[in-house]
Amino acid sequence: MKDSEFCELEIATKVIEQEIEGLIAVKQSLDANFAKVIELLLSAHGRVIATGVGKSGVIAKKFVATLASTGTPSMFIHPVEALHGDLGMITQDDILVLLSNSGESTELAQIIEYCKRFNIHSIGICRNQNSSMVKTCDKSIVLPNIAEASRLPAPTTSTTMMLALCDAIAIVLAERKGFSKADFGIFHPGGNIGAKLSKVRDFMHTGEEVPLINYNTTVNEAIGEITKKRFGCVGVLDNSGELIGVLTDGDLRRNIDKDYRVVKTHEIMTKNPILVSPELYAAEMLYILNDKKITNCFVVENNKPVGIIHIHDLLKAKVA
Repeated sequence: MKDSEFCELEIATKVIEQEIEGLIAVKQSLDANFAKVIELLLSAHGRVIATGVGKSGVIAKKFVATLASTGTPSMFIHPVEALHGDLGMITQDDILVLLSNSGESTELAQIIEYCKRFNIHSIGICRNQNSSMVKTCDKSIVLPNIAEASRLPAPTTSTTMMLALCDAIAIVLAERKGFSKADFGIFHPGGNIGAKLSKVRDFMHTGEEVPLINYNTTVNEAIGEITKKRFGCVGVLDNSGELIGVLTDGDLRRNIDKDYRVVKTHEIMTKNPILVSPELYAAEMLYILNDKKITNCFVVENNKPVGIIHIHDLLKAKVA
């Protein structure tokens, strides 16, 4: 390894170590004040509105995006635009979260003054315990004063701590509100996340596509249904329409010596097959298919088949 490469790795390692130190400090600093901030945010009848200058503004945008996707209505307001008309977007039902390193930004001070005038609750997050932000906001969280991860004053450790704290706030709010996987899926209908959080019912084959046969029919008739529907299996029903077994290609191979013209389907079928609910998440369905080394599965409600799902349906939808 060249000396220059060693130097680069050493610097990079120190940066990461410094930011880890900051994260540990944030974790250790969490106290009852954090809980009070959460209670205030939960009391909001409107939105959580976040703002910040410079790099803190970038973190504020990420905070808003995380809040919105985890069930907390939110919006970012640029502090300069706010002072030129956008303050009108903030209502008394909203709660404003201001992010700042120093807590002394002129733009943010003017926004806090506006909030005080119109009785809008505000929360300040900064690194300066003695800042005007901490003194004037309704609630505040002071980040540990850990040095930046550079000899330059560029925000590094400070923004990492701020981001982690905002993530913590967003997830605690989601948990307190009982925000579920299903709710998360509603807000993420596109891409891989949307596919994984879809349900089996969104991919299963239904109606005439589902291969089914009565338990007392001959295996020859069952083979006809298997061939027609092309799933490599057939669901076996009792006289009440409940699924009591599955006849697969494997069952046929294992009993090749029998006379399929007279042998009944229930005599060689696989009893107690794996059955799933249409409400099962697609990602969980894919795990079951892989774990059990099967390619398809019948979907039932009250033991009666409502569909069949094939692993290719999930792979095609990019659930994997």
